[in-house]
Amino acid sequence: MAVKSMTGFGRGEKAKGGRVWSAEVRCVNNRYLDIKIKLPRGYAALEERIRKKVAVAHQRGRVDLLCTVGGDFSDLEQVSVDVELARKYRDAFADMAVTLNIDDDISVSQLAAYPDVIIREQQTEDLEDVWQSIESAVDNALAGCEAMRLDEGASLLLDLRERLGLFVGNVEKIEALVPKLMEKREKSLRERLDKLLDKVDIDPLRIHQEVAVLTDKTDVTEELVRLRSHLGQFEGILREEGSVGRKLDFLIQEFLREVNTLASKINDAETAHITVDLKSELEKIREQVQNIE
Repeated sequence: MAVKSMTGFGRGEKAKGGRVWSAEVRCVNNRYLDIKIKLPRGYAALEERIRKKVAVAHQRGRVDLLCTVGGDFSDLEQVSVDVELARKYRDAFADMAVTLNIDDDISVSQLAAYPDVIIREQQTEDLEDVWQSIESAVDNALAGCEAMRLDEGASLLLDLRERLGLFVGNVEKIEALVPKLMEKREKSLRERLDKLLDKVDIDPLRIHQEVAVLTDKTDVTEELVRLRSHLGQFEGILREEGSVGRKLDFLIQEFLREVNTLASKINDAETAHITVDLKSELEKIREQVQNIE
């Protein structure tokens, strides 16, 4: 399983027909998939195609994709002359010259300077042809982002395994101390009962039963078993394909629930630092899990 981070960046370019298309992808942590796409004016019709490509590459995270284009657009410029309008301007100037008895010296350049004589039109691009360039730039950007996310994911996985090892070590310390803790707890309960029931005639068997019940209520064996089970599930999820971050995040909550119960049941000054270490490592693990897709 290749764990992926939700943080990454990628850039791609495609040059064609004198123009250069560029695409940049930036992604950060987010609980769900949130895609923001910015395209140059006039290309909004292609946004949905890009969105689908991003959704295939990303299952979670905030993804911002920016497409830009630069280069020569002269092939889209069309210039024409409104000859009829120019003729009307010329005739009007000729009539003016006769009426005012002045020379008619109007030139082509002067006529061209008058409104609407020269017509500039922007031709519409073939979006299917444009899509080939944008798609190539976007694919390259997504591939670059994917490589960065995989590299970051590999680092996250190493750190998680190291922290899980520390967590397991603390669990093992508690497991080793449980018999001693239970013995200590039972002895303390007996001493307290003996003191409270001094000079009271009670069946020793009943006292033994009460001590056993009270001791059982503070037994952490079940919590330790569940923690071991959660650890196995955690490792199994790390080996799964696809998006695993949400599953890991949920499992961390289960870890925390067991650790809190464990700490409250043990309630022993000598071992309190171990449960504190458990919570500390668990919080660090949780922070790393927040970065996993």
